[in-house]
Formats: sequence, C-alpha cells, structure tokens
Amino acid sequence: MMQSVKYWLSEHPSIVNFRWSQSFGSTWPFLFSSITVYVAAAITLHCFLSLVLPKRRPVSLVPIPAIHSLCVFLISVVIFVGILLSAAADIRDTRWLWRRMKTISTPFQWFLCFPLGTRPSGRVFFWSYVFYLSRFLHLFRTFFTILRRRKLTFFHLFNQSIFLCMSFLWLEFSQSFQVLTILLATLLYSVIYGYRFWTAIGLRSACFPFVVNCQVVLLGCNLVCHFGVLFLHFLKGGCNGIGAWGFNFVLNGVIFWLFLKRHLRKRNVDDISGHCGSSSASSARSCGSSAPEIKSE
Repeated sequence: MMQSVKYWLSEHPSIVNFRWSQSFGSTWPFLFSSITVYVAAAITLHCFLSLVLPKRRPVSLVPIPAIHSLCVFLISVVIFVGILLSAAADIRDTRWLWRRMKTISTPFQWFLCFPLGTRPSGRVFFWSYVFYLSRFLHLFRTFFTILRRRKLTFFHLFNQSIFLCMSFLWLEFSQSFQVLTILLATLLYSVIYGYRFWTAIGLRSACFPFVVNCQVVLLGCNLVCHFGVLFLHFLKGGCNGIGAWGFNFVLNGVIFWLFLKRHLRKRNVDDISGHCGSSSASSARSCGSSAPEIKSE
C-alpha cells in the first residue's frame, strides 16, 4: 500500500519528468489575464447584486460551499503528502551533490535554500505546480462571500491575487523556501477547509475564531522562516531565486500588516457593540426594577 502511494505521488514518470516551461498556465500573460478576469468578475457581480437586490438579501448556495470546502480539503491533503514524499526522494537523490556544492549540508537547509542554478523541474516543482493550480479553486470563495454576505473588500481581492502571483513566482524563478511554505500552507488549508466542511454540514463550530487563528499562524510562520532564508543566503553563498524571494517577503509583510489591521479593527467594533449592548441591557434592567416602585407609589 505504502509503495503504491509513493509511486503515484513521487515516482510516477509525469512527476519525475515535470517541466514548468512546458506546462499550462506558465506564461506571464496567462497570470495577468487571470488576475484581471478574477477582479473584474468579482466587482461586476458585487455591483450587479447591489442593483438587483438592494436590501442585501443573501443568495442561497446550500450545498456548493460545503462541496468546495471538501474539494479543497482533499486536494490540500494530497499536495501535502505528495510534496513531502517528493522532497524526501529529491533529498535522497541529490544529497551526494551537497558536499561538492558546499551551499547546504542538512535537509532543513535545503527546505529553506535551494542551491544556485536550480531549475523548475522534477518532483517538488510538480507539486508546486499543482499548488499553483489549486489557488484558482480558492478564488471561488470570493464569489461565495459576495453571494451570501453581499460583501467585497480590497483586502480579500488583494490577498487572493497576491497568493496566486506568489505561487507563480515560485515556479518561474525556482524560488527557495517554497517547499516549506507549501507544506505549511497545505497543512493549515486541510485543517481550515476540513473545519469549514464540518460547519457547512451543520455540525458544531468552535467557540473561538478558528480560521482567523490558523491564518495568523500561517503568516507568522512564513515571516519567521523568511529570516532563515536571508541568513542562509549570506552564510552559504547564495540561495536560488533570491530576487523573487525578496518580492514575496515584502508582499507577505504587507498581507500580514493588512490582516492584523483588519482583524484589530473588527475586534474593536465588536467590543464597542458588545459594550453598547451590555449598557442597553443594564438600562433596561434598571427601568424594569424601577417600574414596580412607580406602580406601588
């Protein structure tokens, strides 16, 4: 059983012989046109619903979000297992070269820093490509949010577009650190979308903001590991795709800042509304307690 899984997820000829340059969606025009179509479609749908349904009435999508969450959960699990097995196979096959290159000496350093001259081909880049394609499936959540909540924010569009762009850059420039990022992302996506499927079919939800906490963990781990890449780049004589890594580092920092700003603002609004609600309740209780006294007078 395990040998069969290893073959289909790391030793199949289509995985071993993968080439990014020969794959669908590997061009810059495809990336830019995809992001443009996504943003335009989301804004158009939001404006259309605002005109047709001015009272913010939600559109029922009952089984679709649950099916979507289940699909993303299953794909994330497959990518996580596939890239983990492929990374182990690549480390096994190329470890003898590390002594000659003298840039990396441990598997963890390889996860953070690809040697200079690495090309986007082979096992781990196949799964990086599958992860890139899976980002298009994530875009559908934007339209679910618009239809159900009649809500569209700049942060949501920016976040989805930037993650699609970053996954493209990983492949285009054979960027270091992408294997560890995909492992962390798919692990958390499997947890998040498994939880979303759990709640979508009517089961009990968590008593705390589960999805938000998972997103904070993912962004925080990415930022911490970025400093490890920078350290190895200067210590070991260079990591492959460092230019794209620098661009991704800046984008991750911007997303993390926007995320915290949005979350703190929402938290402040909830605190204010909760305070107002408790004040109103206490006022109502005081009025109710004084009513019998007035009546007795």
